[in-house]
Amino acid sequence: MNIRALAAKAVFDVLERGISLSAALPEQQTKVSNSKDKGLLAEICYGVMRHLPQLDKQVSDCLSKPIKGKQRIIHQLLLVGCYQLYFTRIPAHAAISETVEACRLLGFENLVKVVNGVLRTIQRNQASLPEDNDTLKFNMPGWIVKSLKAAYPDQWQEIIEQSQMRPPMWLRSNAQKQSRDEYLNALAHAQITASAGCAPQSILLDSPADVGLLPGFFEGLVSVQDGAAQWAATLLEPKDNELILDACAAPGGKTCHILELTPKASLVAVDFDDKRLKRVNENLIRLNHQAEVIHGDATDIDSWWQGDKFDRILLDAPCSATGVIRRHPDIKWLRKAKDIEELAALQSKILDHCWQWLKPGGTLLYATCSIMPAENCDQINAFLARTANATLDVLPQSNAGETGWQILPGQQQMDGFYYARLRKQG
Repeated sequence: MNIRALAAKAVFDVLERGISLSAALPEQQTKVSNSKDKGLLAEICYGVMRHLPQLDKQVSDCLSKPIKGKQRIIHQLLLVGCYQLYFTRIPAHAAISETVEACRLLGFENLVKVVNGVLRTIQRNQASLPEDNDTLKFNMPGWIVKSLKAAYPDQWQEIIEQSQMRPPMWLRSNAQKQSRDEYLNALAHAQITASAGCAPQSILLDSPADVGLLPGFFEGLVSVQDGAAQWAATLLEPKDNELILDACAAPGGKTCHILELTPKASLVAVDFDDKRLKRVNENLIRLNHQAEVIHGDATDIDSWWQGDKFDRILLDAPCSATGVIRRHPDIKWLRKAKDIEELAALQSKILDHCWQWLKPGGTLLYATCSIMPAENCDQINAFLARTANATLDVLPQSNAGETGWQILPGQQQMDGFYYARLRKQG
């Protein structure tokens, strides 16, 4: 199948149907057998998402009238063609001819001349990409730029620049199998260059590698997990023989990390998304861990749990994911400004309900992969104000006067993340 046609389908699914790229892309990759072609398909799709406003402006300026209705996928195909001309080393003639052929394969013979004409005009002009406003300059929705300027007046530009970069690849060494230093030695023997990160089991690769090349990956020696996400299990401070709840657990990276630190803990992993729970089970099987995996709602624990209250709860709350845009650039176009308020209300509801299920003297770690204060420090300050028996632990990593610990994208090469550790008074 033509790679450009598949890319157009994936981009169409994201922009027109609101499907995440992490769901849309693998569906199209199943139609490609060659790993190199799968890589090119991913490169194009992620690239279009990173540079969407600029690409869209270039394409739209070359069209005599907008492409609408059932033909809309051809507009996405033109974005795919434009990305190749500006950001890849593919020869222009090959990029154009393959994209024109994709138009035929998608069943729009009547638009072949339009696709050819637009791409040749873009190639001929090779104009600088537009930077007429913040959205075009930063390839970021205006509402996100405005929010970041307000929240981080001295850092907003650096945050945006980091969010545009390609993410590094982080590993988590399995503490049950070997020390981090031992696994670093194994990587060195495999000629994979890496270094220790700031989280206790974290390892940063100099360049991404196929998991099949990682020593002992399929035997559970190591997992792929961003350095910031690895702080969750560490900051939770789990102990053996405790009853622990991992609320909103999918896809299971933090679940498995908790069990690597405390293999004798009784862990309950729950998530509202039944499909994503499959990933939790897959990770548990690969790493040979045991947990009680439940399809349930974290705002209604009573409906699926009749056991004791929990010693510790990890609440990795549903959020805007604005801290992981570099890893999921489609977030920029799937999220809307109104989502922040709605998500904050949901987080508040889950937090209050989970608190009822925490034992006196217990610990709740609140986490998001957001950088929006409404979902993070404002959320926790509001919770502390209304919850008499809650106290905040001052994390050693946090800045003076800061509620919780806000990690910004690119800080020590990690994703954007937020943590607040709460203790329940007896």
